Amino acid sequence: MSRLHRSRIADFQEVLGEPTVALGKLRDLCFSGIPFDGGLRCLCWKILLNYLPLERALWSSLLKKQRELYSQFLKEMIIQPGIAKANLGVSREDVTLEDHPLNPNPDSRWNTYFKDNEVLLQIDKDVRRLYPDMAFFQRPTDYPCLLILDPQNEFETLRKRVEQTTLKSQTVARNRSGVTNVSSPLKSSPNSLGEYEVLPNGCEAHWEVVERILFIYAKLNPGIAYVQGMNEIVGPLYYTFATDPNSEWKEHAEADTFFCFTNLMAEIRDNFIKSLDDSQCGITYKMEKVYSTLKEKDVELYLKLQEQNIKPQFFAFRWLTLLLSQEFLLPDVIRIWDSLFADDKRFDFLLLVCCAMLTLIRDQLLEGDFTLNMRLLQVRIKYCRHRLQCKNLEIVL
Repeated sequence: MSRLHRSRIADFQEVLGEPTVALGKLRDLCFSGIPFDGGLRCLCWKILLNYLPLERALWSSLLKKQRELYSQFLKEMIIQPGIAKANLGVSREDVTLEDHPLNPNPDSRWNTYFKDNEVLLQIDKDVRRLYPDMAFFQRPTDYPCLLILDPQNEFETLRKRVEQTTLKSQTVARNRSGVTNVSSPLKSSPNSLGEYEVLPNGCEAHWEVVERILFIYAKLNPGIAYVQGMNEIVGPLYYTFATDPNSEWKEHAEADTFFCFTNLMAEIRDNFIKSLDDSQCGITYKMEKVYSTLKEKDVELYLKLQEQNIKPQFFAFRWLTLLLSQEFLLPDVIRIWDSLFADDKRFDFLLLVCCAMLTLIRDQLLEGDFTLNMRLLQVRIKYCRHRLQCKNLEIVL
């Protein structure tokens, strides 16, 4: 470990060791990158995403409270009534005439169950292919959810629910662009259930944990529920917390990820709501801001793109909505997010990074025609290991 690296770690420890964390100082440190050592990144992200308060004395009690709350969410939204053993203190509920699978009442618990399955199938499809170039999400977690997976219980896991579900013969999948895809859950696909090795009972893969986080979020936020792309937001958060060198915190990666993801989505959720696209808080306005910022930084490149009628919607939509999570390799995404989360103006820095990505390939864009440039911008380029020049700051990835 270099002397400079040890010095940076000491700087973080000094700020985080104060009774009340100086947020301004922490932001300045985090903007230049957070060391992984000692769980510093995990702790800093929890503070920057407003999960942990600035007062250190409150951390322990708040974490205990929030983790217990998440366990309650699991009991209420994952563990279904009527399938628990009576000897666990949960009484079996009989199916009554008032509520049954064919009950047409929209408030029926069964009706809600079937609607939830539609959301669950879309989540399942997306999380199974999360970072396919990495083995991490297919590997078993060291901390499976014993509340659900305890062999003495007979609780239904989400994986089994997906495998056993028989929706009305068709599943309606809603994507962010407003396109409705209709498919049969019984048909196999390149991402079908059989593609991955099934883990033995009592084990669960990391992608299953991500699936549970997203399902709980969808249940608690019915106004937005789940939209494709949210899996790409929760993935880096969960990976960071699930690889925390602090085993005591690593054990609670699921609950901590859920609350940090919820807080992050509270800031960016407007990007996922189609009805807000054209409002000042919507994604269209933010995409136009990319071009107005580019005009300030590189008017020649801006005019070239304008001349070819290449709109920011053609490429910046994914960049902004997913916080660049699909444009870089995961270690670089995490490094960029250090700066994004530390940005006190909340994601203004993201616009600068998008402009930097354009200027990195400006020579090719200036020489290319419409077809070549569209292909260049829309391909999922991994801009890894480049130097991004933003304002007077340089981020070395």
